[in-house]
Amino acid sequence: MNDPTDNPTPTCPECVKLRQEIEVLKAIVHELQQRLNRNSSNSSIPPSANPLDAPKRLPRNPSGRKQGGQPGHRGHHRLQLPPERVTEVVEYIPEKCSDCQSPLPKEVALDHPEPRRHQVAELPPTPVVITEHRAHSRMCMCCGKLNRAEILPQILSHTIGPRLTAVMSCLSGAYRLSRRSVKEILERVFNVPVSLGTIVKLEAQTAISLADSYDKILAEVRADEVKNTDETGWFKRGDRRWLWVAACKQSAAFRIHASRGADGLKALLGSKIHGMVSSDRWGAYNKLPLEQRRICWSHLGRDFQKHFERGGDAKEMGESGLEVHSCLFADWNEFKDGKIDRSVLIQRMDRIAAELRTQLETGCRSPDKKTKTFCRKLLKVYPALWNFCRIPGVEPTNNFAERTIRGAVIWRKGSYGHQSQLGGQFVERMLSVVTTLKLMSQSVLDYLYESVKSYRQNQICLQMTNQL
Repeated sequence: MNDPTDNPTPTCPECVKLRQEIEVLKAIVHELQQRLNRNSSNSSIPPSANPLDAPKRLPRNPSGRKQGGQPGHRGHHRLQLPPERVTEVVEYIPEKCSDCQSPLPKEVALDHPEPRRHQVAELPPTPVVITEHRAHSRMCMCCGKLNRAEILPQILSHTIGPRLTAVMSCLSGAYRLSRRSVKEILERVFNVPVSLGTIVKLEAQTAISLADSYDKILAEVRADEVKNTDETGWFKRGDRRWLWVAACKQSAAFRIHASRGADGLKALLGSKIHGMVSSDRWGAYNKLPLEQRRICWSHLGRDFQKHFERGGDAKEMGESGLEVHSCLFADWNEFKDGKIDRSVLIQRMDRIAAELRTQLETGCRSPDKKTKTFCRKLLKVYPALWNFCRIPGVEPTNNFAERTIRGAVIWRKGSYGHQSQLGGQFVERMLSVVTTLKLMSQSVLDYLYESVKSYRQNQICLQMTNQL
């Protein structure tokens, strides 16, 4: 029997069957090769997960400028702290004139310049203040009764003060340290022995104290006209969960949900979603009206690159998409630099949109199934690709949300998610409050301290009311 691959039109039933099996195996091999070729330039894989044989980023052409700050760059200098932050002042007063050796006056005259100042920051030998409360006993000399002093219940209810509690929550919730690392820092740096159970208990207390702040942030994000959204995997006791984020200019809200679909999106943004939502092309966003969506062009660029690298019938469509991607960002950068106004930007985007639509319609007739599917799906959401150029405050990418959620991804890799309901609330509320405070350039530690302090005071008032 001849090799079926040598006969282009086999008539033998067995040869036809073998030819079909060969074609199926070729398709499987091609698919596996495409999966092996996935990297951060043609998929959503992060650069840290790139395979060893992934193409390296092309180095930038040297500009010929020296390293460091360039002419006109505003320098960053160490600022002097205000007088109220100064703990100790050491005065240096000249005693004799360096020329004639005459004694100099000790008092400051009106014509003397302000002293030069140099500040040195240092930690005290014991950075944590330990307060010991002692309840003494005294014997009555008249009746012999032993009288004991009582320590107030609000003091007995805590062994860690509100500021140290805020620091511990900051270390885990803002700087993504594991609880064992927090325990080690407390013991070795602050010289305060603490158990893992105490750390968990204080995190839960911090989560409860941030309930009102979290609700306020969530309401602000939902009411904002423009928000960037994204989601990443999470875990609760090993079970799959999803961590959602919606980020605006001055606030960001996180939400953990069991669904990556529309239910998870509604849990984050509410049942009636308001404003423009920037995202990738994940199916959970498909129920939003197209005029309310803005699709990320960074994701599209990677998709076009993937089709270009697949070759064959997909290459032409991928190459056309990459050209459109390049032109789009060139025009957008000119708009951001003030070289063109919005009306010119809209005209250029309309021309680019018409060119891309023609390419996608051609791709819908491609014999390559993946190219055909990709083009059809993109045409269904086509108006959402161009909303960014007409609405102020909207960017062509979803990079803001991806940068916002990146810290949570690192936290997940070190913590493996959460174990309890309060643990999940700690994650949601800490991420939301910390990110929002950073966007507003406010102190995270001071805010957490005031929240924990206020919560403990309210608990004391509640206990006293119940006793009455």
